[in-house]
Order: sequence, then structure tokens, then C-alpha cells
Amino acid sequence: MDYSSLIAKNRERFAELEEAVGDPELFSDQKRATEILREHRKLKHSLDLWEELEDSKRQLADNQELAKSDDPEFAAMAEEEIPPLEAKIASLSEEIQYALLPADPNEDRDALVEIRAGAGGDEASLFAAELMRAYERYADSRGWKTEHLESSPSEVGGFKEVILKITGDEVFRFMKYESGVHRVQRVPATETQGRIHTSTVTVAVLPEAEEVDVEIKADELRIETCRSGGAGGQHVNRTESAVQIFHLPTGIYVRCEEGRSQHKNRDLAMQILRSKLYEQQMHEQQQAYSSHRRSLIGSGDRSEKVRTYNFPQSRVTDHRIGLTSHNISGIMAGDLSELTDGLQKAEMAERLAEAGI
Repeated sequence: MDYSSLIAKNRERFAELEEAVGDPELFSDQKRATEILREHRKLKHSLDLWEELEDSKRQLADNQELAKSDDPEFAAMAEEEIPPLEAKIASLSEEIQYALLPADPNEDRDALVEIRAGAGGDEASLFAAELMRAYERYADSRGWKTEHLESSPSEVGGFKEVILKITGDEVFRFMKYESGVHRVQRVPATETQGRIHTSTVTVAVLPEAEEVDVEIKADELRIETCRSGGAGGQHVNRTESAVQIFHLPTGIYVRCEEGRSQHKNRDLAMQILRSKLYEQQMHEQQQAYSSHRRSLIGSGDRSEKVRTYNFPQSRVTDHRIGLTSHNISGIMAGDLSELTDGLQKAEMAERLAEAGI
């Protein structure tokens, strides 16, 4: 498909944004500045991809012509460069399609990943810990940074609940597909009869909200301090460092005791609360927009069963797109690329159809 007219419009818009970014008054309105900078980054990325794609096409045409040379050695060298150029053009063509889609304002945000043990007791808590480690390894492989905001360990060494903050380049774009119910089928270590048990873990991936995204009024909050629980010795017993916040209009409750200081825990709890409120706001908007059709992949529905991990058969199935992988050991070691690539392609096809591209 010829995207040249769309690229021309993007160049015009990029020139306008360049002027806006250079305006000293831009940051007098923090929300407007954030929106402009995000749009500027996205357009720059799409225009850079387009230039790279056009350059690769020119190189391919040159090599195809040179491959017809009467000099066999010269022709062979040109022929050898054709397959990698064709592969590069195919990859860039997919990327440019995605980059030209209507902007998703959340894609380049950092993310909070909330992992909760569901049905299955101790086994569910152990799998929650394994999923957490898989996400940490995946983050490492992409050059992202992970930070524990809150956790509730189980007695068997797993987690009843854990919240990670992942920061880096386009975190939410890649992590959003993890939202939903993850089902695990395997023989627990404590099972003496060799029977396969089924357990579930719920994952919610929230785009990190900034203060400009959500207005939180002081009179809508009830903030309480209390003593931390769990390990920590005298610090736990003698200081009221844990903070719990109730957002009265929505009933959302957040507790944070991960930090040693009450001030830090309050900041972390407010960060989690802002992201939960922002997620709720986005979900309501999406429901209104998507009432006539199925939700987009990665919509964040916590009740939807998204994936099954069958350890005896070394099989992972993503139910949203019917993709089955037999690389369960790699996936649990943090190699989510096979799943993420498939989900991204399915979402892109859906969004391209909607946009009429």
C-alpha cells in the first residue's frame, strides 16, 4: 500500500510540533506539554522508519540491477545482499504500518504489573512468583528496570500478591498483553499421587499515571498508617511505616509497606492509586467506544482467561489468538517474544482494519 500521502501529512504535523517543542512557554501547561512531546516522539519514530524503509528499497533495487552484471564475482556479491535486504524491508514495512496507526497515548508509558495468586492455594502463589521472575527476566532482556512496589509473600515461598514497576522504552506497549487470568497445569511438588493440579494467577498491567492524568482531591482520601507486617525485625514492630489509602468515591484501596519510611510508602501508594484510577478511566472510555464490537487485544479484562501453561506437555497456549508454543522453559525464563509478536500482529491487523489502512 502507498503511504506517501499519509507520510506527507505526518511531515507537516511534525514541523508544527517541532515549532511547539521549541516554544519556551510549552511547559507552562504540563498536560499539553506531555501530549505534544509524546506525539512528537511517535511522529519522529514513524518518519525515521519511513526514511530507513525507502533507503533499503533503493539499496535492493541497486543490488538487483548489479546482480545482472556480466562480472560473475560482482553479480554474486550483489545477489548475496538481496535476501537480507528483502527481509529488512518486510520487517520495516510491518513496523511502519504499526507506527502509522492512530496514536495510543499509553504505549510509551512505564507500567505497574500487579500479580495475584488465584485458585489453587500454595501452588498458585508459587506460580505467581515464577511469573514475576519471568517478567523480571523479560524486562532485563529489553533493557528495562524493575522495582518492587508492594508484595505479600506466602508461607511456601511464593507470593499472594506482588506489584512491580517496570520502567523503560515502550514498556506498556509490550507488557499490556499479560493482563488477564493465567492458568497453570502441573504436578505440584507436594503432590504424592502424581496428579495434575490446575491453578490460576491474575495479572493486571496498568499504564503508569502521571499527576496530570488524574485529579485526586484530598477530601476524597482516607489515609491511615499502621505497622508493617512480615519480616523486618524491630523495625516492623516499633514503627508505623505502612500506609493504606482509601479512595472514597470509587472504593479503591491501596496498601504499601515495602519502603522503610512512611513518607516513601505514602508516595508509592499514591503512585499505585493514580494508576488504578487512570486504568478505570481508560477502561470506561474503551467500553463506551467498543460497545459495538469485541474489545481490543490487551484490553486488561482481569476475568478473561488469556493463557494456559501445561508443564507435563511443555505447552503454552494463548487463547486470544489460538497460538501454542512448546517452549515453556524459555517462556518461564523470560523469553516472551514469540507470544508478544503474535499478539502484536493480531492487534495490528485489527487496528489497521479499523483505521481503514
